[in-house]
Amino acid sequence: MNIIIRILSEIWHVLMDSSVYILFGILVAGLLRMFLNPAVVVQHLGRGTFVSVFKSALFGMPFPLCSCGVLPAAVSLKRQGANKGATTAFLIATPESGVDSIAVSYALLGPIMTVARPLAALVTASVAGIAQNLVSREEGKAVVPDLSCPIDGCCDGLDCPPEEHRHHHSFGEKLSAGLRFAFGELWSDIAVAFLVGLILAGIISAVIPDELMSRYLGGGLVAMLVMLAVGVPTYICATASTPIAAALVLKGVSPGAALVFLLAGPATNMASLAVILGLLGKGGTVLYLGCLALCSVLFGLALDGIYALFHLPPGAMVGQAEKLVPHWGQWIGTLLLLGLSIKPVYQRLLSLIRRGPQEMPCGCTEESCKNQLSHRRRHE
Repeated sequence: MNIIIRILSEIWHVLMDSSVYILFGILVAGLLRMFLNPAVVVQHLGRGTFVSVFKSALFGMPFPLCSCGVLPAAVSLKRQGANKGATTAFLIATPESGVDSIAVSYALLGPIMTVARPLAALVTASVAGIAQNLVSREEGKAVVPDLSCPIDGCCDGLDCPPEEHRHHHSFGEKLSAGLRFAFGELWSDIAVAFLVGLILAGIISAVIPDELMSRYLGGGLVAMLVMLAVGVPTYICATASTPIAAALVLKGVSPGAALVFLLAGPATNMASLAVILGLLGKGGTVLYLGCLALCSVLFGLALDGIYALFHLPPGAMVGQAEKLVPHWGQWIGTLLLLGLSIKPVYQRLLSLIRRGPQEMPCGCTEESCKNQLSHRRRHE
């Protein structure tokens, strides 16, 4: 009984620390969905070995797409004429980072990791994308952007110029649609995964001895390779991986090894590799995984070097952001987040009981992912 109480206590502590930042992150992600149309990304993925890759990585980073949701988006980009490098960069940068995961990184892992995580994602995506273009020598084709309305699908953008469509919806309508997306569809997609991450973080904090983790994963190349081996085949979204990484660091795992887990986990999993294989081919997939592994390990070693240079203990920055939010604010954020989670958790449990449509690893149903892909194909 004592161990259960300890686990629940650790889960509650992490939830209190992160709730306000999670709410802020999904709010910004929802507004980006409405005010920064994904067509902007597509329009910049034309010809070019280097520029198209960098733009793809940079624009993909803030979008709220998990490693399931990014697949139909990447397929659409490829079919619309994006080269292999730009597609690869989008596949890596988008699930590895996002405004929601960056916000919770600051809450649980501190400012150093908050900077290191998106920077490593950007560089990794750029390196992998450029390598793809250099190897494949693929010439980009003209891109046909998806100009359909992201708010209610009122027009496809083909017979309705963007300057005319701007007058179709008021700022209030866009804001309302963004809020509905953020606290409805977006949080529904990641709520269960995040709560599972909280549970695993609580178990790690309460059960695993500190000396065991610090002895074997306290730093060095072996620790990076172990975390890489754990992260590559496992599905875990960027937001859900953060509390697990924080718990590992507090147990003695080096920040660099935790960063490897944060980079490798969201960008790869066994379920998505089949789609990536179809997009990039065998050689492209090997190059994708090789660049991801190499860059993750190098960034992990570099981050440990930074901590050593400034004589910072591994857990020095973990949980520091909780001091910025008053206790009453943490309570409000936690209760609100739990309230928003009731519906998606209930729907997931009901789906499991009824053995409904097959669910993808991220929590989206297989049918919903097919619908996303079909929607994009209609506008190609």
